[in-house]
Amino acid sequence: MLISKPKAVVLLSGGLDSATTLYVARSQGFDIYAISFRYGQRHAYELECASRVARAAGVARHVILDVNLRAFGGSALTDSARVVPRLADLGADELTQPPTYVPNRNMLLLSVAAAYAEARGVCDIFYGAQQQDRYGYWDCTPDFLERINALLALNRRQPVTVHAPFVALRKADELKLGLELGVDYAHTWTCYRGGETPCRECPSCVERAAAFREADRNDPLA
Repeated sequence: MLISKPKAVVLLSGGLDSATTLYVARSQGFDIYAISFRYGQRHAYELECASRVARAAGVARHVILDVNLRAFGGSALTDSARVVPRLADLGADELTQPPTYVPNRNMLLLSVAAAYAEARGVCDIFYGAQQQDRYGYWDCTPDFLERINALLALNRRQPVTVHAPFVALRKADELKLGLELGVDYAHTWTCYRGGETPCRECPSCVERAAAFREADRNDPLA
């Protein structure tokens, strides 16, 4: 008698964190339903990478949904009039929430993912929150994870649980685990600026490069 695998919804942006998260969920025996969002991000190339990661991992299904956060603005990722800064140019006060923060993005996208999961009878959601080594966002913290799970637990019929396996882990340790699990990081995209090649100086690029150096591995995008 065949026993069906449990299902999990994984938020898959196409970046290093989300790709590694997907492979972690797969290693735990879940059938993966990957969900990506076209939210007006200037680095929309990451969605092509998300599709490549999903195919390489053999997910059960991958959907890309449109959620227009560009209509709100307020972020260097969704407002073309704003500049994506170099990490080196950010002051100490900016490192706690850089201009690349998208207002309430994770809460909004997790809410959509929770609805998607509930409609399919899925109880587990994974997203790639990582504590960041040199800067940070409030919606990538253990406090945020705890509170959003407390909120979702109020559902009387189909509660879901959000998992963030790297929320308290350094980037290099996450990368090492991903390499052990077989993640092909050539299929991922990290740069916030949306050019044809990584800029090497935005916050995301700098932390990715540092993680590969610490792991003593060459970044395939380099």
